[in-house]
This record gives sequence, C-alpha cells and structure tokens, in this order.
Amino acid sequence: MSDTAVTQAELIVRTIAQTAVDNEKYFCDLDAVVGDGDFGYSLARGFEIVLSDFDDLEYEDAGGLLKKTALVLTKRIGGTSGPIWGTAFLRAGTNSKGKQAVTLAELVVMARAAIQGMMARGNATQGDKTLLDAVIPAVDKLEEYSKSAPEDLLGAFRAAAAAAEEAIESTRNWPAKRGRQSYAGERTVGTLDPGIVAVATMMKAAVAALETNAGT
Repeated sequence: MSDTAVTQAELIVRTIAQTAVDNEKYFCDLDAVVGDGDFGYSLARGFEIVLSDFDDLEYEDAGGLLKKTALVLTKRIGGTSGPIWGTAFLRAGTNSKGKQAVTLAELVVMARAAIQGMMARGNATQGDKTLLDAVIPAVDKLEEYSKSAPEDLLGAFRAAAAAAEEAIESTRNWPAKRGRQSYAGERTVGTLDPGIVAVATMMKAAVAALETNAGT
C-alpha cells in the first residue's frame, strides 16, 4: 500500500462486508451440509452493521478503521466466528496503528498478526480445514510479492486470491478438525468448508474492486 492506505483499506473493508451480505444464503447452504447452517447468517449480521455504520465510524488511519471493524464484528457475529473474525481485524489494525502509508511488507506483518490471533482464538492451525487454510497460502503469496515485486499491490492481491481459491478444492477431501464442522467427523470428507469459501470469495471480490479502482 502507498499513501492511499486509508482509501484502499476503506475499499477493501467495504467490499468484504458487502460480499458477506450478498453471499449470506450461499454460505449458509455450504454450512448446512454438515453443520448447523448459520455461518452465512452470522457473518452477514455482523458485516451489515459495518456497512450501515461505515460513514459514522471515526478513525485517523487504516489501523483505526480495522480496529473499529473488529469491535463491530466481535459484538455482532454470533458463535465462534465473531471472536475469530474480530481478532483478525483487531490484530491487523494494531500492527498498522498510526500509519498513513503501508508497504506490502508491512501488510504481510499485519496479516501474520491476524493469523496468529485467529489460530489462538480458534485453537486451530493450517491443515485443520478451516479458513486458515485459505488465509495462510494467500498471505504466503503476499510475502513472495513483498520480496520480488514490493510495489505491485494489485499483482500481489491477484496471486493471494488465486491461492485462496485453490484451497477450496484442495481441502475438499480433508476431514474437519476444528470448529462445528469437526463434530461431523469423517462426514466432512468430500465437503467444502464455508470459511475457506468465504475467504476466497471475499478476496476475489477485493481484487475486482482494486482493479476497478485502478481502472484496469
């Protein structure tokens, strides 16, 4: 990110929130296969508040926006998803506090902090068939770009989104080991994890928004 970090953060947060609301039924349907079917509903209830309150949020930098978003999600998203998503935004925001400009390398630091927070909150790690299996490969791609093409934010996001999307099918035949999906045991083999799909869908939408903003 450059000196437009706040503007880009606003664009990405709005896009993620709108994607959660627009895909409420889709995410619920995925969750209903072996879960209780409320994942999409819970996610949408939190992010619709982010959208409705967006213009009234007070913040001075990208970190402030992320922390304000974290507070809303923690309060409004039910079940275990609220603390996990809220922690992700909070940790990312804390690691960008006071910065008007954020480099791609700094964005990776923010994302790694978010991952550590999600892992601690959900007592999960990569390989457990949770949203982490989309987030971690995506951040790995961001890190690759931060070293090889540090100014190519859009290219980095495209690669990260592709990695997240690949996780949808590559994890299909894994058993879920954490979260409510794990209660179904071996029945989760052959199913898609709604958290992984949600992350991939949000990242794809974020790339499209960045492309539109860049005029590409």
